[in-house]
Amino acid sequence: MNNTISNNINLILEDGSIFKGKAFGSTLESIGEVVFNTSMTGYQEMLTDPSYSGQIVISTYPLIGNYGINKIDFESKKIQVAGFVIKNLCTEPSHNSSEFTLNEFLQSQSIPGIYDVDTRALAKKIRQKGVMSGKISKDSSADNFFSELKSSTPYNQTNFVYSTSTKKNYNWPSKTNKTQQSPKIVVMDFGLKYNILRILESKGCEVTVVPANSTIKKILDLNPDGIVLSPGPGDPSLLGDIVDVVKQLPPRLPIFGICLGNQILAHAFGAKTFKLKFGHRGSNHPVKDLKSNTVSITSQNHGYSIDPESLPTELEITHINLNDETIEGIRHKTLPIMSIQFHSEASPGPKDNEYIFDDFLNLIEKK
Repeated sequence: MNNTISNNINLILEDGSIFKGKAFGSTLESIGEVVFNTSMTGYQEMLTDPSYSGQIVISTYPLIGNYGINKIDFESKKIQVAGFVIKNLCTEPSHNSSEFTLNEFLQSQSIPGIYDVDTRALAKKIRQKGVMSGKISKDSSADNFFSELKSSTPYNQTNFVYSTSTKKNYNWPSKTNKTQQSPKIVVMDFGLKYNILRILESKGCEVTVVPANSTIKKILDLNPDGIVLSPGPGDPSLLGDIVDVVKQLPPRLPIFGICLGNQILAHAFGAKTFKLKFGHRGSNHPVKDLKSNTVSITSQNHGYSIDPESLPTELEITHINLNDETIEGIRHKTLPIMSIQFHSEASPGPKDNEYIFDDFLNLIEKK
């Protein structure tokens, strides 16, 4: 594959500012919501995370591509981002599992990238003004981009879940011996990451993934012992049909929501969500467990949060973000229902919070 790097490309933001850089990956133009991620490692996992569908992602860590791309660290079947913005691009990676370069990876899936950008200044702008639409383009003027914005559907009005979700049921391959006592877990795929499935399987579960548009009958016909509501992209307020299905799940059936799944669960009980100014994306977000009074560093990737004022009395807050005190976890006071806003499956990020999967499985054992 061609590993040459082109020059002269721009990232144009909807406020009219233009960041000049050099092109890598595909030469196609791309429009998306521009967000930043503060992780120091894990660019392959970020690129393949379905929660980034429709977004141009900035990596604030300055050196990207240094360990290449391998066949293991995929969180979905393909690159999900609309574009990738970085400071320094490494074209000669050094790692024994590397199969190809970052440039080749983006080229192979027609995803544009831009490097040699002042990503620190770009992240500071988004922190100050909030997330905004942007375009990776050869244009040196924002005029064409403004015209395209007027005729296109905004990010927060686009339902990305159905385009990222699986189209049919599938079982996650088992590497451990299963018994009749192995919990049967159904994962509703709103844009899930593979590491959720890997962890559930490693803990002895039989895992079946179902599409986001699955009916309540198709879900219950699988006779699940527990339900996982997966992460995914976009605004949860657009997912009324999915919320209606979650409302119909039997009240005594254990449910575990992660990220978007957390927000969908909140909507199912009548709560509301709101858009964060610049979101939480990275693997260094401090979260406090209100029950144990402990703090852990978490991996996060979301642009929306639960409105605490709208939370019904039957739900209690279990975790909060120590940076801005937003809700990071909820639990039903009497039913086996729990959810978190952060990513207990990491990938990338610290693995400190895998124990939350055990908390969910304990709900199944007690039912």
